[in-house]
Amino acid sequence: MDSKIEQLQKIIDDARHIVFFTGAGVSTDSGIPDFRSQDGIYHQKYKYPPEEIISHSFFMDRTEEFFDFYRDRMLYLDAEPNEVHRFIAAAEKAGKSLGAVTQNIDGLHQKAGSKKVYELHGSVMRNYCEKCRKFFPAEYIKNSTGIPRCDACGGIIKPDVVLYEEGLSDAVVSGAVAAIQSADVLIVLGTSLVVYPAAGFLRYFGGKHLVLINRDETSYDSMADLVIHDNFSNIFPKLHV
Repeated sequence: MDSKIEQLQKIIDDARHIVFFTGAGVSTDSGIPDFRSQDGIYHQKYKYPPEEIISHSFFMDRTEEFFDFYRDRMLYLDAEPNEVHRFIAAAEKAGKSLGAVTQNIDGLHQKAGSKKVYELHGSVMRNYCEKCRKFFPAEYIKNSTGIPRCDACGGIIKPDVVLYEEGLSDAVVSGAVAAIQSADVLIVLGTSLVVYPAAGFLRYFGGKHLVLINRDETSYDSMADLVIHDNFSNIFPKLHV
């Protein structure tokens, strides 16, 4: 394993433009559960399957039940960035990174200091009244009961997250694709690469080194120049920008 970490360090040292592509596994060390592991959200027992609950149609048809689940399983406002988030932020500050393309909605990249973050699935930190578009912080949703409503017009407040059945933001997609196409190194972290269209972003990379770091195998492992299957806590303390 040390030889792979040394190889990763050399790739980082030689890189000019790194893009980090992050998934739920990056935030588990911050206490936020992922989706598909044994302890993940999709393996928990609920009245409805979690995939159904976090869909647009469920939000529209069973709004109060959506928010019961959302407050309980999607809002981790006390979570702090871990070593991976801090490393990515440091790489950007050092001029090594073009930013992070993330499937996560927890805002931890920004909390760690990253400025260039392409949030493919939105963020729990942004919430808007569907009627008048007034902004509300995540704490407003967390502290509400029932269906959160706008204190100005009474409209329903919707988290700015991409639910199942909803499309990605064109602006975010364009920015993410441009960053990946400009990178000479793409480091993919903590994602099973089974959720589309997000996983398909890898096909835009034409740079020098594709690195995959994930606890479990992915279907993209054979495409990568370097694959590491281990916990991030065993890797990132040994790396430097």
